[in-house]
Amino acid sequence: MSNLIEDTKIIQHEIHDEMKNSYIDYAMSVIVGRALPDVRDGLKPVHRRILYGMSELGVTPDKPYKKSARIVGEVMGKFHPHGDSSIYDAMVRMAQPFSIRYPLVDGHGNFGSVDGDGAAAQRYTEARMAPFALQMLRDIDKETVDFIPNYDGEEKEPTVLPARFPQLLVNGSNGIAVGMATSIPPHNLGEVIDGAVKLIDDEEATVEDLIRIIKAPDFPTGAIIMGKNSAREAYRTGMGKVLVRSKAEIEETNKGRQQIVVTEIPYQVNKARLIEKIAELVKDKRIDGISDIRDESNRHGMRIVIELKRDANPQITLNRLYKHTQLQESYSMIMLALVNGEPRVLNIKEILTEYLKHQKDVVTRRTQFDLKKAEARAHILEGLRIALDNIDEIIRIIRSSYNDAKEKLMESFGLSEIQAQAILDMRLARLQGLEREKIEAEYAELMQRIAYYKQLLADEKMLMGVIKDELLEIKQKYGDERRTQIVADVDEIDEEDLIQEQNVAVTLTHLGYLKRVSADTYKTQKRGGKGITGLTTRDNDFVKNMIITSTHDYLMFFTSLGKAHRIKAYEIPEAQRTAKGTPAVNFLNLMQRERITAVIPISSFEEERYLIAVTKKGTIKKMDLSQFNTNRKTGLIAINLKDGDELIGIKETTGTSNVIIVTKYGKCICFSEEDVRPMGRLAGGVRAITLEKDDEVVAMELAEKNEELLVVTSAGYGKRTSVKDYKIQARGGKGLLTYDKTKFSKTGVLIGAMVVAESDEVMLINSDGIIIRIKAGEVSRLGRATQGVKIMRVEEDANIIAMAKLIREEDVEDGDLSGGDDGGNKNDAGQITFDVE
Repeated sequence: MSNLIEDTKIIQHEIHDEMKNSYIDYAMSVIVGRALPDVRDGLKPVHRRILYGMSELGVTPDKPYKKSARIVGEVMGKFHPHGDSSIYDAMVRMAQPFSIRYPLVDGHGNFGSVDGDGAAAQRYTEARMAPFALQMLRDIDKETVDFIPNYDGEEKEPTVLPARFPQLLVNGSNGIAVGMATSIPPHNLGEVIDGAVKLIDDEEATVEDLIRIIKAPDFPTGAIIMGKNSAREAYRTGMGKVLVRSKAEIEETNKGRQQIVVTEIPYQVNKARLIEKIAELVKDKRIDGISDIRDESNRHGMRIVIELKRDANPQITLNRLYKHTQLQESYSMIMLALVNGEPRVLNIKEILTEYLKHQKDVVTRRTQFDLKKAEARAHILEGLRIALDNIDEIIRIIRSSYNDAKEKLMESFGLSEIQAQAILDMRLARLQGLEREKIEAEYAELMQRIAYYKQLLADEKMLMGVIKDELLEIKQKYGDERRTQIVADVDEIDEEDLIQEQNVAVTLTHLGYLKRVSADTYKTQKRGGKGITGLTTRDNDFVKNMIITSTHDYLMFFTSLGKAHRIKAYEIPEAQRTAKGTPAVNFLNLMQRERITAVIPISSFEEERYLIAVTKKGTIKKMDLSQFNTNRKTGLIAINLKDGDELIGIKETTGTSNVIIVTKYGKCICFSEEDVRPMGRLAGGVRAITLEKDDEVVAMELAEKNEELLVVTSAGYGKRTSVKDYKIQARGGKGLLTYDKTKFSKTGVLIGAMVVAESDEVMLINSDGIIIRIKAGEVSRLGRATQGVKIMRVEEDANIIAMAKLIREEDVEDGDLSGGDDGGNKNDAGQITFDVE
C-alpha cells in the first residue's frame, strides 16, 4: 500500500480553475456539437445526421416509408451517440408542417398537432425524406463536402451538407446553448433566394437592399406581422423582434349575433392552451362580451369561433384578446450561428454571404470532381481510339502474347496501364462501325465538357452564375406564396404612399358586406347587353349601395347610432368581381345591431358641403362636412341621440332641394332645406316634424317637384305619389297624410319611403327573409291620402321590414352611372353615389 502511494503523482489544482476549464469544455461541446446551427447548411448536428442517415438507409421520396424506429436506430447506431428520444423528437419536428416552413421529412402516421399533442411512438410511425430535402444532400456524392470519422471510427459522416438553398433562413432554427441562444424565424423560399441572387449580381448590395427583397419572416402557421419595419432591426444588427397577430375576422351569424373567427395563430403557439386561456379570462370576468368558444378546426384548416353577446363591441373584445392572450405574440429574433466553428451574431447580409461562400466551395469541388471524372473517361476513350485505328496490330499482339499482352500494348503504342487494360476488356462488338461512331461522339462531348469545367473553374463570375441558375431552378420548383401577411403599424409611414391611385367600385350589401373592385372590371356595354356576373351574396342579401370613387378618397360611413366613421377607400379589402365581400365590422368599430345608414365619398374636407340627418323621433340636423375632418377609431358623433332614438337617414344637400319626411302612421311633411340652419357636430338638432303618440319617422328624402315618392307598408301594400301633391310647409309641423290611415288594420303601417323613377327597381325583404324585386313603374300612381295596392304577398305572421333601391352592377357596365333613371347623383367631386334606405 505504501509503495502505491509513493508511485502516485498528485497534482495540486485550484478547484475553481478546474470547474472553470471543465465547464468551458462542456459549454463549447454543447454550442458546437448540439445546440447551434452551422451558417452554411443551417442545421444542427442531429438534423444533419438524420438527413444523412435517411439517405444512407435509402428512404428517399421515391422509396416506400420505413418505420421511424429503424431510422432512429440507424442514426443513433452510426452517427449520433445520444438518446433515441432526442433523435425522434428532432425528426418529428422536421415533419410537422406547422413547425417547419418547408418540411424535410415526409411523415406517415400521427406526428403530433398544433394543439400540442405529441407524436405516436416511433414503433408506430413511418417516414422518408421529403422531396425538398433532396436539395440539402444534392451532389454530396461528388466530394463537395468534407467527411470525418463517426464517434466510433467505423463510419464516415459529413461535417456539413451541400445545402443547395439557404436552409438557415428558409426554415429557421431555435436552440438554447450555454450562455447563448439562437432564434432564427423561417422565411419565404422565393424571397430568400431572390436575396441571394441580388447578392450574386451585386456584391456591393447593402443590408437595406436585401431588406427590400426579404421583407419579414414567413411563418408556417401564417398569421399577421404587425409593422413593416419590425424585422428590419434584426436584419440590420442580428437581434430584434416582430409582433405576430392572429388572423381574425368578425362575422355575423344567422341569428343576428356577431362572432370572432380565428383562422391563423402566431408561430409556435399551442392552440388548445390558447383556447383554455381565453376560457379562463372569460370565467374570471377579465374579458366581457364572450358567450361561447368553439374549436371548429379540421384537416382543411384552423377555425376558432368566439361567439359574442348581443351588446358586445366585437373590435374592443378582439383588442382585449390580443392584449391578454397569445392571439398576439412577440417573436424574438437572435440571428446566432456557427461560422468556422465559432458562434457569431450575424445580420442578413452576413448570413447570405457565408452561405454563398459555402455554395462557391460546393460547386467548385463538384466541378473539380466532374472534371476529374471526365478526364479519366477521356483518357480511356483516347486509348480505345488508338486501338480501333490499329485493330489488326492490336489483335496480333494479343494473340501472340502469353500473359504479357498489357505490357506489350503499353510499349508498342505508348498507352497507359489504364488504357491498355481498357483495350483488353473491350468486347468484339465494339469493332462495328456504329460503335466506332459512338466512341467518337462520346469523346467529342467529353472534350466539350472538360473545356466547360476548366472555364468554370477559371472564371469566378461564371461559377456564381451557375449557383444563381440552380437557386432560381429550386425557387421555380418549390417556391410558394407568402403565408404571413405584413401590415403597416399605426406608427409607420402612411400606406397611401404605396397605393396606386385608381378608380374603384365599392359596394355595400343589405347585410353590411363591403368589397372593393377596380372600376375597369365593369366594362362599358351597349344598351341591352347581358352584363357580367356581379358579386355573390349570402342568402337574403343584395347590393344596396355602390360608389365609384378613387382609392385615395375617404368614405364616410354614418350609422344608426348617429356615429360617423372615416376610412380610405383602399382600406376596404379588394375582392374578385363575384366575391361576397367582407363584413363592415372588420374595419369599422361598430357595436352589435349598429347598422350602416349611409355612405358618402369625400375627396376633400375643405369643400363647402353640407349634410342633413333625420332621426326616428323627428329631429333634423344640418352640418358642415368639414367638421368630420378627423380620424378616431371609435368613430365621431354626427348627432347626439336621445335614449331610444336612432339615425334614419343622412343625405348630402344640393342647396335647393326640399326635405320630405315620412312617418310610420302615414304622416308626411315637406319643407325647404333652407329652414334648417347649420349646426355644430355635437348638437342634437331641431324638430323636423311633430309626431303623434307612438309614431316615428321611417324615411327622409331630398326631392324635386317633378319626382315621385314610393311608400310601402308592412303588409306589402304600396303606391307612388307625385311630389307636387305635397305642399311646402314650415318645419316642425304635424304634416299631411300620405296614406289612408283608416286602412292600417288591413295594410299595416308604413315601413319606408323613397324617391323613385319609373325604371328603378326596388327590393323588399320580409321578416321570414324572403326578398322580392319589383319595378317602381309597376306600382300604381295614386293620390296622397289614399290606400296603396298589393305589391308583395306576405304570410299572416310575417311583415315587410326593409326596402332598398336596387343597385344593379350591370348598370355600371352600361355606363349608366350619371344619374337620371337610376337615381344616382353626381357630387361636386365627380364621384357617384346611390341612395340607400
